[in-house]
Amino acid sequence: MWAGLGRKQRGSRAEQLARRYLEQQGLRFEQANFRCRRGEIDLIMRDKDTLVFVEVRYRNNSRYGSAAETVDRHKQKKLITTALFYLQNKPQLTRLASRFDVVAITGDSDSPHIDWHPNAIQAQDLTS
Repeated sequence: MWAGLGRKQRGSRAEQLARRYLEQQGLRFEQANFRCRRGEIDLIMRDKDTLVFVEVRYRNNSRYGSAAETVDRHKQKKLITTALFYLQNKPQLTRLASRFDVVAITGDSDSPHIDWHPNAIQAQDLTS
């Protein structure tokens, strides 16, 4: 059960679960918890020739909305600017396509429900 864990520990467990799930789907792990002044990216994965920036969200239940719904417009903008910073510092990766996925986990550790939303965030949608 995750109920007895603190927020950071639950987040870390959710990220580990999301990583394993994505690896089972064929993605390859690149980096976890990339941080800079602009923000943080939970997971960075590779899907063939695509660099995937992953936001992981966990909710014990969906009574007040799904975990995916917590990735609001402000959070999306932070993810995009953080990813741009990451790419500026890794010019060898700029040749790859990029996308933003959300992995939403609901429930406890005994029977979590995982929703993977590939390409959930569109950078062009945030310019208006």
